[in-house]
Amino acid sequence: MAWLELSLIVAADRQADVEAALEDLGALAVTLLDAEDHPIFEPAPGETPMWPQIAMSALFEADSDRAGLVHVLTELVADLAPEQIGFRIVEDQDWTRVWMDQFQPMRFGRRLWIYPWNVEPPGDEPDAIVVRLDPGLAFGTGTHPTTALCLEWLDALDLAGKTVLDYGCGSGVLAIAALKLGAVRVVGVDNDPQALSASRDNAERNGVAAQLELSAPDAFVAEAFDALVANILAGPLEELAPRFAQCVKPGGTLVMSGILRGQESALCTRYAEWFDAIAVEAREDWMRISGRRRG
Repeated sequence: MAWLELSLIVAADRQADVEAALEDLGALAVTLLDAEDHPIFEPAPGETPMWPQIAMSALFEADSDRAGLVHVLTELVADLAPEQIGFRIVEDQDWTRVWMDQFQPMRFGRRLWIYPWNVEPPGDEPDAIVVRLDPGLAFGTGTHPTTALCLEWLDALDLAGKTVLDYGCGSGVLAIAALKLGAVRVVGVDNDPQALSASRDNAERNGVAAQLELSAPDAFVAEAFDALVANILAGPLEELAPRFAQCVKPGGTLVMSGILRGQESALCTRYAEWFDAIAVEAREDWMRISGRRRG
């Protein structure tokens, strides 16, 4: 089945009016993207920021009247000119399958591999530690630099018999990797119910669900772990510093990422109150901070 895609670029202050008009015209879906290069990294709580220029696209039935859509849309939205509106036919696809076909096995550190669940490892690396993910469920697969930095850090640790806290667990990739690397128990915390569901499904796929406990932040009861990993953002990492210090045993290790270049100095100073051997690693514009809890 095919769809008719209507596309146009609008200023942020026109977005709500245009989106409402598209929905009134019967759009099956409306997508908003950055029309230029204005990334939004860390909005303040309660904010829903928009880019200055927004590329909007809307899907309609393939046989929809293009001229009619243009006529009504320009009537509904003042100052919108017909030449601003474009159309193309979009062929239907199994988007999860397309993503999965592009998701290739990735190696992190010496032993750790991330594989799509439908691809069999070759078997020629007996020491390989394989984590299987369903890209359709994953909030993190290792492709982002922050996830890669954390996976490499976990691979370098001796986690045999250890306990780990994964705060902001997303897809569960870090929690599952820790269990596959020898941890006996991992607690994953996330404020998104879909993330907790994805973590649970991926843990079952990897045969480690019995060792993974999942919790929302307000239900999490602080305890001391041998290691803590938090791949979130600088603002929450700053706010959670005392709680994270409480959650790492003396001599235990901490790793944090989701930190943009330039944000690391303040966080290093903040965590130096409780942690020694603080180290910083960079990849592209993202930073990783690690440290050891003082006794």
